[in-house]
Amino acid sequence: MRALGRWGRRHANLLFLLPALILIVFLTVYPLVRVFYLSLYRYNPIRRIERFVGLGNYRRLFADRFFLTGLRNTFLFSVGATLIEVLLGLGLALLFNAKFRGRKLLLPLVIFPMMFSTMVICAIWRSMYHYDYGIFNYALRTAGFQPVKWLISQDLALWSVMLVDIWQWTPMAFLILLAGLQSIPGELYEAARVDGATGARLFRHVTLPLLRNHIFLALLLRSIDTFKIFDKVYALTGGGPGTATETISFYIYREGFRYFNMGRASAAAVVMFLAVSVVSFIYIRQVWRGEG
Repeated sequence: MRALGRWGRRHANLLFLLPALILIVFLTVYPLVRVFYLSLYRYNPIRRIERFVGLGNYRRLFADRFFLTGLRNTFLFSVGATLIEVLLGLGLALLFNAKFRGRKLLLPLVIFPMMFSTMVICAIWRSMYHYDYGIFNYALRTAGFQPVKWLISQDLALWSVMLVDIWQWTPMAFLILLAGLQSIPGELYEAARVDGATGARLFRHVTLPLLRNHIFLALLLRSIDTFKIFDKVYALTGGGPGTATETISFYIYREGFRYFNMGRASAAAVVMFLAVSVVSFIYIRQVWRGEG
């Protein structure tokens, strides 16, 4: 008993972490292992089919034009939305880092979009995009232009969905970058001004290097979130028109929960997981390199 007491005191931290570790195993590790397992099988729970096919699901996946289109659209959406959100967030952060009248009143308005439910936002934007009654086309008609098929044009649908994501989540990048700007000591700017640095040189040689990790953090978080985009596609376009807004997440949903091709859906989920892991590793490596 005395030895057990000594062991308990020595490993008390592990004992306190044990409940969290159990939750992580059952809620994260097990689902990942299960998905990897199912990706090697042809599995349909409705027809009660479970047959080992090895890498067959992956071969069929990369021969499926719907998946390849979804992969292309997902990368386009992720890169476009992430870069625009971070750039806009940086611009807003630089603006709000300066003191001006009404700053405290405008700040809540800027972060307001990210406080809404995504479904509520999609309902609002869907009505605004409406071809006949939407406010955007009303403004275009009033100005003498032809109305635009925002959500039913194959050329515009993905960009229209992207605009909704940019409106909702630019505030997140803004808050991360604003926190980074406010953590920079003012003495550094004063020293740089004494050396003759002003304007663009201050931003390039003082602000950007010290804001580097915050920029990578914003890029990482928004890349992961945009890469797994599903809710806005589901609510605004349903993957259409045609395959114009097809994404990997929507492909997984359709294959798994409409057609019950769980093996192929799991293989697509594995590809998505690996892609996100690679992107995350690149960002994290850049952060570590900067700290080193």
